[in-house]
This record gives sequence, C-alpha cells and structure tokens, in this order.
Amino acid sequence: MRKLAVVPVGAMIIAMTLVMGQAPAAFAGKSARQLKIEAKRAQIDEEAQAALKRLFAINPKAKGLFEHSYGWAVFDNLKLAFGISGGGGHGVAVDIRTGKRIYMKMGTAGIGFGLGGQKYQVIFFFQDRQTFEDFVNKGWKADAAAKAALGSQGINAKTTFTNGIAVYQLTKKGLMLNADISGTKYWRDKKLNRAE
Repeated sequence: MRKLAVVPVGAMIIAMTLVMGQAPAAFAGKSARQLKIEAKRAQIDEEAQAALKRLFAINPKAKGLFEHSYGWAVFDNLKLAFGISGGGGHGVAVDIRTGKRIYMKMGTAGIGFGLGGQKYQVIFFFQDRQTFEDFVNKGWKADAAAKAALGSQGINAKTTFTNGIAVYQLTKKGLMLNADISGTKYWRDKKLNRAE
C-alpha cells in the first residue's frame, strides 16, 4: 500500500495563492459590470446566429437575399397584451464586410385586443451601406409602410428589398404570416456598446 505524501499547510497555501494569481487574462482588470455586459453581448450574438440559421432552414430564398445584403440585424422581442400591448427586446446589427457589431434595443406599444404574451424574433437585411448606417446611427421607427418590407408569404416570402430593407419575423411555429412591425422603434443600446 502506497503512502500518501504529507504536504505542509504553509506549502498548500503558497501553491493555492500562485494558482489563483494565474487567473485568465480575459478576466484580469475587468469589473463585474463589464463581465455582465460581455455575457449579455454573447447571449445576443448566439441567439442572432441561431435565428439566421433557422430562417435559412425555413426559407432557403432568404439565404440568397442575405448574400446580397450590406448588413443584417436580429432582435428578440417579447410582446405582452392586456388591453394595451407593449413589448421590448435586444438585438445586434452587423456590418457583413467589417464584422462590426452594434448592440441595439427595440420597443413597441399600442392598443390591442387580447391577453397574454408572444415571443418572436425580427430579422432585418439591409441592401446598402446608407440604409444600414441610418438604422444603427439614427435609430428607426417602423411605420405602416414597413409592412411592405416583411416577408409575409411564409416559406415563399419574396426575395427583394423594399426601401433598402427586407424583414422577417419568426415565432416558435415558423415564419409569421401578415406580421406587422408598425409602431416599433429600434435604437442603439448605450450600455452594451460601451467600451470599458
């Protein structure tokens, strides 16, 4: 039977101190607030990639439109209706050429009939640089005309841009038919874009 080596308590404390002192560089000097921001960004990025993958699986034509886009954005939204409807969420807009990411918020409010909540994702493709930059830098409010940009035919959704934008909405059941994003605002999230 082999004997266990006895390590003096002092030596153990020194060894543990050295190991703890070798924390990963990624965490060195970062505040709890910055780590929380990075975790939120990572979650938004992961959900956005999953939404794009799901959209392309449901509607292969959307992949072709994506490949001709200057940029894209994906938002997760939770909409609640209790006589008055309202909702909000977060998302990310990405310049395809540079890979730069701008984290954003969305919000909507209105008068509606119904009770309960609905979670869905909104996916934007931007035809050109100006349309993309206006969206991320000036913010954007969808009006009634925005409905024309929606891929409202489900799997057979059109593969063109309207006023430089194409929009898709996904629910758990798939592409939303006759969806309406009017009254929804999109703007930069100052906190998530802050570099510390």
